[in-house]
Amino acid sequence: MANLKEVRSRISSTISTQQITKAMKLVSATKLRKAQMAITQMRPYADKLNGILQNLADSAKDEQSLQAYFKHRDVKKALVIVISSDRGLCGAFNSNVIKELKQVMESRYGDGVELECKFLGKKAYEYFKRSELSMDTDHMDIFSDLNSEAAFELGSEVISKFLEGQYDEVCVIYNKFKNAATQIITTEKVLPVQLANFEDDKVSGGLQADFSFEPSKAEILFDLIPRAVKTQLYRSMLDSHASEHGARMVAMDSATENAGEILDGLKLQYNQARQAAITKEILEIVGGAAALEG
Repeated sequence: MANLKEVRSRISSTISTQQITKAMKLVSATKLRKAQMAITQMRPYADKLNGILQNLADSAKDEQSLQAYFKHRDVKKALVIVISSDRGLCGAFNSNVIKELKQVMESRYGDGVELECKFLGKKAYEYFKRSELSMDTDHMDIFSDLNSEAAFELGSEVISKFLEGQYDEVCVIYNKFKNAATQIITTEKVLPVQLANFEDDKVSGGLQADFSFEPSKAEILFDLIPRAVKTQLYRSMLDSHASEHGARMVAMDSATENAGEILDGLKLQYNQARQAAITKEILEIVGGAAALEG
């Protein structure tokens, strides 16, 4: 059994660790609320944008100037946008992204496909940086100051390269936010644009208003479709950002509880060791007194 000094030292270090994890949980909870607010504020804009595109989906099929956004090509070059975090201590948040990327590389983009990964956040990059994977880290620190301007700038760059033919397909891998305890690892195709998604919404959404458009539908679509792609990317980043803080809050809560259980065990061990030392001293005193009497 460890001596009293060793147990006291372990109790002290465990209490310090528990205080740190509790503080990190509170910080993550505050950041999570802000991240959820950002998602909530963006949702009406995204919903209205999708609603307009639903009404214009049929016109988009016939507009030749927009076919580059929808045309499916044989995939020879692909871009995967990998969204992870800059920091650890958030449970399986980053490992799930890494596993999903590996699976996508094996099942979706096999031999003959030139794959490039654009990393947003450092943790996934740190795992793959010694591999032979083609990597783009120009926007890796985007979460240091996440905002719509930076996200839309990234979206414009990706769209431009897709239209130039540098990529035949663009996907994004991220943790979709459901609640603080649940994040859903998701792979979404960003380009080419899936018009069927808007058509399905149109059918299931009930009656649609018949709008008169000024300027023409083609001009509106030419502006809205890139904006919809950028919004999808920005929403993915916001989802991932909220998921990170939710995962960290849950992880730190579990760590705090585990530290409490360890403390209970250490205190029991300390009391047992202390009682054993007292008993030993009493026995020595009694034995010494008996020897003197004898």
